[in-house]
Amino acid sequence: MNFRRQLLLASFAATALAGLHGTASAQNEVLQVGTDATFPPMEYVDNGKRTGFDVELVEAVAAAMGKKVEWVDIDFKGLIPGLMSKRFDMAVSAIYITDERKKVVDFTEPYFAGGLVTMVKSGSGMKAPIDLNGKKVSVQVGTKSVTYVKQTFPQVQLVEVEKNQEMFNLVDIGRADALVTGKPAAFQYMRTRPGLQVLEPQLTTEEYGMALRKDTPELTRAVNASLAKLKADGTHARLVAKWFPSSK
Repeated sequence: MNFRRQLLLASFAATALAGLHGTASAQNEVLQVGTDATFPPMEYVDNGKRTGFDVELVEAVAAAMGKKVEWVDIDFKGLIPGLMSKRFDMAVSAIYITDERKKVVDFTEPYFAGGLVTMVKSGSGMKAPIDLNGKKVSVQVGTKSVTYVKQTFPQVQLVEVEKNQEMFNLVDIGRADALVTGKPAAFQYMRTRPGLQVLEPQLTTEEYGMALRKDTPELTRAVNASLAKLKADGTHARLVAKWFPSSK
């Protein structure tokens, strides 16, 4: 009886270990990525499908690693906190590499250069970013635009919104005089809808990176290796040409 019981226990243990191994293997084949898909052309939803430059690049990076992507949708301001609390493995959502963010998370090598620009309604009379002082300027919470505008244009009236699209809408209907956002989103908006214009000069030049936790250096190295492969084989260049057909 004892012998049969030992056999049963051994069988159950082997089955449990196999199940755990299978679960671990399945998890290792999935890369969980947090994003705020409201920032065309970087990431957005079109006809119910997530798309954009970041989306296609991440899918290609994961494929080069032999993994599938599991997307986690979250507001931009929650991306870094969500990553640090292990809600996902990586955050990719047109995130600028900044010294402040590098204190709490790691970044891959830069994968695209952007920067902040000013947008106003066509015919507003505003000619340059210096004209922002004394005006109502819309920015998205949690982005570099907030601190940059506060520090550079102390006399503006900040109007903070949750989503990038809300900024365009506020300027469009006259509830804000201007907005400060990333260059890719600004020129994408101008390509698809009339009424707003970008003021020169560009405010900043920034680099985008994929954010990862500091306790997963192996994953950061693996993602960097995949990015390097995609740059070497032309995949990265093809995606840039697809999503950014011209500088404007």
